[in-house]
Amino acid sequence: MINNNQLVRTLLILGGLLIIAFLLSSSCESRGGTNGNRDMPVTEVITMAKAGQIREIEVSDNKLIVYPRATSGRDEGRPFRSRMDSQTDLVSLLLESGAKVGPPSGVQVTFKGSSGMSSFLGIVLMLFPIILIGGLMFWMMRRGQGGGGQNPMQFGRTTAKKVPVDRPLVTFGDVAGVEEAKAELREVVEFLRSPLRFQSLGAKIPKGVLLVGQPGTGKTLLARAVAGEAGAVFFHISGSEFVEMFVGVGAARVRDLFGQAKRNTPCIVFIDEIDAVGRQRGAGLGGGNDEREQTLNQILVEMDGFEANVDVIVLAATNRPDVLDPALLRPGRFDRRVTLDLPDIEGRKAILEVHSKGKPLAPEVSLGIIAKQTPGFSGADLANLINEGAILAVRSDRKDISMVELEEAIERVTAGPERKSRVISAREKGMVAYHESGHALVAWCMPHADRVHKISIVSRGTMGGHTSMLPEEDRYLWTKNQFQDFMAVAMGGRVAEQLIFDELTTGASNDFERATKIAENMIKRYGMSKNLGPRTLGKRQELIFLGREVNEEQDYGEGVAADIDREVKSLLDEAYERAENVLAEHKAELVKVAEYLLEHETMSGETLEEILTDAHD
Repeated sequence: MINNNQLVRTLLILGGLLIIAFLLSSSCESRGGTNGNRDMPVTEVITMAKAGQIREIEVSDNKLIVYPRATSGRDEGRPFRSRMDSQTDLVSLLLESGAKVGPPSGVQVTFKGSSGMSSFLGIVLMLFPIILIGGLMFWMMRRGQGGGGQNPMQFGRTTAKKVPVDRPLVTFGDVAGVEEAKAELREVVEFLRSPLRFQSLGAKIPKGVLLVGQPGTGKTLLARAVAGEAGAVFFHISGSEFVEMFVGVGAARVRDLFGQAKRNTPCIVFIDEIDAVGRQRGAGLGGGNDEREQTLNQILVEMDGFEANVDVIVLAATNRPDVLDPALLRPGRFDRRVTLDLPDIEGRKAILEVHSKGKPLAPEVSLGIIAKQTPGFSGADLANLINEGAILAVRSDRKDISMVELEEAIERVTAGPERKSRVISAREKGMVAYHESGHALVAWCMPHADRVHKISIVSRGTMGGHTSMLPEEDRYLWTKNQFQDFMAVAMGGRVAEQLIFDELTTGASNDFERATKIAENMIKRYGMSKNLGPRTLGKRQELIFLGREVNEEQDYGEGVAADIDREVKSLLDEAYERAENVLAEHKAELVKVAEYLLEHETMSGETLEEILTDAHD
């Protein structure tokens, strides 16, 4: 089976052959020096023949090659070309004009038939456009198949990849941090292992299980683990592979996929990113693609048409459950939903242990500390972190991975690599140092703020410096006091700049953005305003598992909007004032922390504790 590159090369070769054939044909049409001469009208040829200036005329179909007499004084005896109607009798025409025909002094007329090569080239030239168009259509059809490795006449065949039972398996032991999800799916495993145990009691396992969660939480890995634990054949395909430019292809592929699944029972069919094909019909999402809706209809029919004893289970993954068609989620199809959350501290530690297997870790490495430093990391983020640490260890010519590489990997994943080549002035570097020291000192003084883990004035990505704060434990609820302290910490950078340099810089823009967002949420979402009371303001539409807000519908009047603005300003002003009071009172400590940063560029949370504790003693 040729691939796309071979097909393109074939078309290029055919194009080259066409050019060669054209050149050969042009060569066969002429003789000797006739190339490049103009065609002479046949009336002038007759006139010259009548005047006795032509020695010979060679006739081939409708083409004439005329050889003048050398004594004619015209073109010095060089032949030239002419054309005439192939149905006209040239000899009769010459005789009627009064020209002499035949030897010794007349025009000698020679008739020649078309050569075999000329006829062959004519056929080739005639058929080549058809071959070329057919080849282009063939190539486009193969591209429409999404990879070029299939027969274009088999559009309806599924592109799902089949993982046989004897392939090296992924098991639940390779999946960590999602214990509740694994517990939900153990029933699926037990059904595939011993279906009679369920059928004897009249129990039916869910035909479809929908895995829902943020990107990187392990939905695909968990589906593979289910197949590995059950010892079943595993078909996996992306939802986008069902939708093609040709009408009916998606539905045909669905039928073929489920047909193969039934022939390979027990098995699991895994559809990744099912929202690409399972979007709600008639909602205007996805542009109203009729082909996509036909594919979805076929999936609905196939899932609801299983017999009771068919050991086929459909798993699907998505991070957009809000856009799926309700018919897809009803009982009898995807009637069980398993949500995969971001792992907690114990889950992160377990994930780090899984991904660090086979990697040499230094004795001082504590995965528990790394897990504590990575709140909000998904399983994919943690895998990337371990890999980045290994790369950094190789770059440092180490034989193992130490805590230094792992902590550096955390910062690379969250903020980007160090920009050591960036040159800034001493004054600007001092501003960054006092800015970050202001954040750290306010955080140290606030009773409800997170503990400072690290301060750095080394540029990373778009940041001139950063202060890393870590919670003592995973947090699922926020209090009003925590919000207020967080806003005060965010204001600490601007306050420090103004206190020391009496300048306002652009370095605090992101701090203000985060503080303003917190203040707005306190008023509009969490009901933490005394004046507006315990209510929500505004209806938000957002992508739940992607963390993005689409828009907000204002369900309040202009008067309430003005009240919201006043409340938000009051919260921000209060946070700024608290930061001013702290830094004015601890200005000496602020200077010590900033001087340390200017000398060492980074400071750990323990060093900060020592400096501030000594200053208070």
